[in-house]
Amino acid sequence: MPTNYKILGQVATSATTSTDLLTVASSTQVVVSSIIVANRDSAAATYRISCAPAGAAIANSQYVAYDVTVGGSDSTVLTLGITLAATDKIRVYASTANLTFTAFGSEIS
Repeated sequence: MPTNYKILGQVATSATTSTDLLTVASSTQVVVSSIIVANRDSAAATYRISCAPAGAAIANSQYVAYDVTVGGSDSTVLTLGITLAATDKIRVYASTANLTFTAFGSEIS
């Protein structure tokens, strides 16, 4: 099974809208080594990150980060090691439209 190290997903979210950062393709597994949250504005903002098995609807049990603050013009690097199976999703949410999320890791197919 080949492993590809890559950018797994990038998204600039709309304010207060849950957005898919990553959906694992069929017949594929993913290891997310890190997620970077970049605040492109000078004011602090908050974010959420959830992991949905098989793309399930968001539930409280799925959150790995909830209303965490990232400072203005700053970034947060989360080193996670999240393992995902085919059709699993990582969703993100931001309090403003000024956050960018990037997931890095390995795709195994």
